[in-house]
Amino acid sequence: MTLAQAVVDGADPEELARLEVPSSFRAAHTRKDQVGVFGRVPHGTDGVDKDITKSVHVGEVPMPELAPDEVLVAVMASAINFNTVWTAMFEPIPTFAFLERFGRTDPRHDRDFHVLGSDASGVVVRMGAAVRHWRIGDRVVVSPAYVDAQDPITHADSMLGEDLRAWGFETNYGGLAEFAVVKATQLLPKPRHLSWEEAACNMLCASTAYRMLVSPRGARMKQGDVVLVWGAAGGLGAYGVQLVRNGGGIPVGVVGSEEKADLLRRLGCEHIVDRSQFEHLDDEKAWRAFGAEIRRQVGEDPHIVFEHTGRDTFGASVYVARRGGSVVTCGSSSGYAHSYDNRHLWMKLKSIVGSHGANYQECHEVNRLLSLGMLQPTLSAVYPLARTGEAARAVQLNRHVGKVGVLGLAPAEDLGIEDHALRERIGEDRIRTFRS
Repeated sequence: MTLAQAVVDGADPEELARLEVPSSFRAAHTRKDQVGVFGRVPHGTDGVDKDITKSVHVGEVPMPELAPDEVLVAVMASAINFNTVWTAMFEPIPTFAFLERFGRTDPRHDRDFHVLGSDASGVVVRMGAAVRHWRIGDRVVVSPAYVDAQDPITHADSMLGEDLRAWGFETNYGGLAEFAVVKATQLLPKPRHLSWEEAACNMLCASTAYRMLVSPRGARMKQGDVVLVWGAAGGLGAYGVQLVRNGGGIPVGVVGSEEKADLLRRLGCEHIVDRSQFEHLDDEKAWRAFGAEIRRQVGEDPHIVFEHTGRDTFGASVYVARRGGSVVTCGSSSGYAHSYDNRHLWMKLKSIVGSHGANYQECHEVNRLLSLGMLQPTLSAVYPLARTGEAARAVQLNRHVGKVGVLGLAPAEDLGIEDHALRERIGEDRIRTFRS
């Protein structure tokens, strides 16, 4: 019996420890020799379609050795994040540049392939000599921050570390594979009432949203705050909506279709702005109309704007935030070069808060909320590993809601559920909101 099959069969820890680690495994990856295949014209330029089904490959890659502080996880499921899309488009720079730089201190990562994926759930099958808190057979989820525990600033906030990396994006051997290499400081217990794919889709987006809104390092949301959430039916925004509601805030979700608006209503978001009515948010006249619609619905301007779309929306975000309000941003999926009218920032005492990922404690808090059933997965679709390119393509073209999952070793969906009683108390309709 192979180690992978033993994991699927639910073998005990002694059996898993006895079986040999394979010399190679299947993984979704990009190839260094394809860098430049799409040319240098940015994706989205008229007539340019960087179809990432051509650059995401699924095949055998060699198994690396473990470092003392690392764990080998047999991946049962994973999920697509936008960093996978950037990687496969080789934008804004090819991620092989990250791996080459990392390879100067850890040559294992500088290879002619890049195994993708920054989310995963699975089973611990091997541990480095320095790992203390985990055992073979433990069911885990993986958080995405790959940090240097010997950097002093890490013990204040690991997101400030000089050597911080996004696992599966700035490192090799990510989660879209049968096996993944992770640091022990990335692991958290898998929520027992969730399936493998439901558990796998949360950590990157949910923890990012938590830091942006709830953490003292973010926007410090308080009860009653009006929070404008861009892309509110997407992987990041849907967690933002849930966290705002949980914390006593008033979410205002921005979506582009009635289908997505209906999804938000099922999440309990009462105030919804149809972005298609404000297609060109590139001047103050459009910003005024957008702000007027928010005020029409909730009677006031947002205390917080939850930003991650970037160039196309940032000017509007700065404008509509109330006097003394804040724009908290963690990304720029529509482009990095933002333009906004700075008068509306300084003269109305607004602030822009940069937020990146989440530290281990913040990830722990998010996983606790998930484990208690206070935060629900946003999984909408699941693909087999062989079709990872199609899954990533759906995200690239925004043909999805919530999160798109990918099965690793799990042979089917809806496996891995242990606490059926808790699941019943929460309700299938709530857990599967995005699947319906």
